[in-house]
Amino acid sequence: MQKPLILVTNDDGITAPGIRNLVEFMNEIGEVVVVAPNSPQSGKGHAITINSTLTFEEISLDGPQADYSLSGTPVDCVKFALDKILDRKPNIVVSGINHGANSSINVIYSGTMSAAVEAGVEGLQAIGFSLLDFSWDADFSQAKEYIQQIVLKTLENPLPKGVVLNVNIPKLKKEEIKGVKVCRQANAKWEESFDERTNPHGKKYYWLTGYFNNMDDGKDADETALGEGYISVVPVKFDLTAHEHLENIGKVLNT
Repeated sequence: MQKPLILVTNDDGITAPGIRNLVEFMNEIGEVVVVAPNSPQSGKGHAITINSTLTFEEISLDGPQADYSLSGTPVDCVKFALDKILDRKPNIVVSGINHGANSSINVIYSGTMSAAVEAGVEGLQAIGFSLLDFSWDADFSQAKEYIQQIVLKTLENPLPKGVVLNVNIPKLKKEEIKGVKVCRQANAKWEESFDERTNPHGKKYYWLTGYFNNMDDGKDADETALGEGYISVVPVKFDLTAHEHLENIGKVLNT
């Protein structure tokens, strides 16, 4: 029986500890091919490269998988893998493990999740994984069994067409994780400002700063689940149409 083909990508770069751990976990499940950015691409969202060329190279890092480094965004990596590298469609695309949360509003900025969403656009099963720990030395192994279980269950029970999973993992020891909760995206946002500074030549420059404002304490929200020690799983779709408002807005604009 042919092993499932698993495409692995991320937005922190191909050498990031998060993706190296994810590759190790996936090697125990199937045949793995890695196509990931050659440098960090955090916050790139669904960006694609259109005004410059792309280059790639196969590199040797660890394990039995094939690793390809691409000079593009996470979405570029998925597109390029499907068109130029893979000889058959992957059974699943897994993105991550991201260093830091992609819960709530972060999903729209996340290169990790955009890679998974792009796979969904192509009709593929896809999951984005994130750990609530920005440290380069984060311990991803604590969630290994949960990550493998989510991937295996998704392979065995395919998601609806156009739906992908956004999985966020609290920064906890394995024995402290209470389980997995399927949630909705919390109503939260970044309250941002630009910190103005002046360089030695007298020219002003700006740093984006801010804080995360969670306005949602609903029991079914991902932020609540994470705060209670659960792994949150939010089904995400790329159709951004506000279907519930089509009729009312149509009445207004068509009169």
